[in-house]
Amino acid sequence: MDAIALLIAATLSAGTILAIAALGLLINEKSGVVNLGAEGMMLCAAIAGFATVVHTGNSWLGFAAGMAAGAFLAGLFGLLVIWLNTNQYATGLALSLFGAGFSAFVGVGYVQEKLPEQTRHAIPFLADIPFVGPALFRQHPMVYIAIGLALGLIWFLYRTRAGLVLRSVGENPEAAHALGYPVRRIRLAAVIAGGALCGLAGAYVSVVYTPLWVEGMIAGKGWIALALTTFATWRPARVLFGAYLFGGVTMLQFHLQSLGVNVAPQFLSMLPYLSTIVVLALISRNPMWIRVNMPGSIGKPFYPGA
Repeated sequence: MDAIALLIAATLSAGTILAIAALGLLINEKSGVVNLGAEGMMLCAAIAGFATVVHTGNSWLGFAAGMAAGAFLAGLFGLLVIWLNTNQYATGLALSLFGAGFSAFVGVGYVQEKLPEQTRHAIPFLADIPFVGPALFRQHPMVYIAIGLALGLIWFLYRTRAGLVLRSVGENPEAAHALGYPVRRIRLAAVIAGGALCGLAGAYVSVVYTPLWVEGMIAGKGWIALALTTFATWRPARVLFGAYLFGGVTMLQFHLQSLGVNVAPQFLSMLPYLSTIVVLALISRNPMWIRVNMPGSIGKPFYPGA
């Protein structure tokens, strides 16, 4: 039972990274913009957050620095694809490549650095409940913030006028423009907000999840988060479920190894990516289901004067 509780706790922690990043990308795609630069933004945010904590000793300042780094890079991406009408897919890939190289360059001096001792978090009384306490109530606050973000995004998208406007921009920007809405500015705001969340996820990796800096430490999590938006058919609640599902698959490899299961470690390491491919392949068998839920203008440029 203790092993199961530890697996659940590790799943929540690992899934938090994917959940926060995927929710950010979901905001992007609800506005009609596809950002393939999540991996690069998360890497830059990871080194920004880690360096900030090294120099200040405050993890929350590290999260703020990661969000700022992600928002800044997303803003540059938004200016290129929304105002200069560059190709969204090529620009996003360029951002990922830039982020990988730039973070490696900046992070050279931080490879051997160590963060201050982390505070152990626990919800009073609830953390002492057998099995449930260690599994659910001894998590970093960011785990609970990720759940709150998903609930807040559901409310924003489906219960507020601003959320309705955002979805209308993603469905039919020409109609939204005809009604007087500033489509480009709305898309840019969505892209920056999504970048900030990707940055928060990146900072969480280097500050809490694996409190160190190593080149390329995001290790494909940005791409999995991108795939999660399709897996979830652009629904925040399903994003949260998918994040914990993939997080569980990721952590299962370590628990199987600790239990002495005789499986090649290379096979266990590829499980998260293999499961991503399998899920996307299964979803793709029903293109009508994707088409019904997918924002109508996703990936398509908007020309106000056209």
